[in-house]
Amino acid sequence: MAQPVSRTSGKHRRALTAPLGLALTASLAFLPAVAASAAPLDGPTATKAVATDGPKLSYVANLTAYGTVKEARQAVERAGGTVVTAYEQIGVVVAHSQNPEFAKTLRAQRGLFVSVGATRTAPLTPVQTTEEGTTQKLSATEAARSAAVAEAGEEPLEPNQWDLRAIKADQAHKINDGSQDVTVGVIDTGVDDTHPDLAPNFSREQSANCVGGVADTSEGAWRPYADGSDHGTHVAGTIAAARNGQGIAGVAPGVKVAGIKVSEPGTSLFFTEAVVCGFMFAADKGIEVTNNSYYVDPWLYNCKNDDDQKALVEALTRAVKYAERKGVLSVASAGNSNHDLASHAILDDSSPDDTTPVPRTIDPHECLDVPTQLPGVVTVSATGVQGFKSYYSSYGLGVVDVAAPGGDKFQVPGTPDANGRVLSTLPGGGYGYKQGTSMAGPHVAGVAALLKSAHPTATPSQIQAMLKAQATKAPCPAQVYNAQGVLIDATTCQSKWGQTGYYGYGVVDALKAVK
Repeated sequence: MAQPVSRTSGKHRRALTAPLGLALTASLAFLPAVAASAAPLDGPTATKAVATDGPKLSYVANLTAYGTVKEARQAVERAGGTVVTAYEQIGVVVAHSQNPEFAKTLRAQRGLFVSVGATRTAPLTPVQTTEEGTTQKLSATEAARSAAVAEAGEEPLEPNQWDLRAIKADQAHKINDGSQDVTVGVIDTGVDDTHPDLAPNFSREQSANCVGGVADTSEGAWRPYADGSDHGTHVAGTIAAARNGQGIAGVAPGVKVAGIKVSEPGTSLFFTEAVVCGFMFAADKGIEVTNNSYYVDPWLYNCKNDDDQKALVEALTRAVKYAERKGVLSVASAGNSNHDLASHAILDDSSPDDTTPVPRTIDPHECLDVPTQLPGVVTVSATGVQGFKSYYSSYGLGVVDVAAPGGDKFQVPGTPDANGRVLSTLPGGGYGYKQGTSMAGPHVAGVAALLKSAHPTATPSQIQAMLKAQATKAPCPAQVYNAQGVLIDATTCQSKWGQTGYYGYGVVDALKAVK
């Protein structure tokens, strides 16, 4: 999926930070669309007869096709809750309550609610987390070495961008950098729009802070917290860093990029209400592509046989589908746990990550990594400079759609810096390296933006079909690196239907996207 910590032991979702840290983090009955996106609703306090001795939690309540927001608000208040916001377009209500029986009470009203679930297991207070590992910053010496060998037309640090060459983005730029009519929304930890490589392409009008479930569009609300993660800014640079004679180049340096912040302050946690807000905001603001390099907390996998987790999947599915209907293609990272998302039982020992985790074995057919495995989302695995699946990247036949460079410290390129991770922008005008499927996703989002630039009337499903059809086929390798940097037999890679579990339909191709 952007708050670094390993998906197996910490928190930043889809990115692995150097040197060793894993940087992480059926058709539905939709209600008729309305003009407004989501309006905050202030309701009266609960009656004294309702218990309010539990922790203050956030909930999503998904309405039936016949339920109304007015009825839902009344039900929420009777149950001792307060409506925070309501998305009438998709029939999803966000509420807070301290009633321990709140969700159970609403679930009993089956004519009104399809599902109701708590979006977290801990009270509505920040949970401090730490990033596992640190971002590896570009040194002045490395920058000078790179600039000294840059060729005419290249950005000063472009010689270190092996990832652009791996997908022929450098060649694509000689034909088309992408259109300013296309915007990629980075749903993440915030984007530093003041960075000199991002400022030329940043869209303030399409940026917001969605934490809490209501979009805040005030100036700078989309920026990272002062003590926050650099993840979203790094992702944004890979997508759309400008060709302006300084720093790096993005995959689509001519398109716009927007920041939609969804991570909790003081934490690396992304909760459902914020992510739903992110998709809805992107849809209603005319964004064409979203990049999602995270998983939705507190569950690494959301299982449909759990009442709470089922409701979270339902709300997020509705939001993604709404965005798709409004013309948004969603791209998401496969994860950094080296899990087979298609067939084998998975040990999840990191959930819930907002309180004490309780190890559980999940069935990948019943439990989903969201938003990665939601319908219509492009799922991306990561590769290194040698083309091997990155040692950390999750995979799965029929789950992974395409692959892209995410970096791998064990696959060392012949660049001036000899760094196998991905170089991109950092808050405050800096540059640095990260590795993870978080870094692979934005390469795909960038190529999707190039495709949308070349085919402005194409639908999200058509753009996704082109991504797959144009991808460079990659067969299962004989060997792959493990987490210790040792080459082992790639026995976990399966092939069928013209796809592989490691690479899906293949590695995306930026040059074909612009031809």
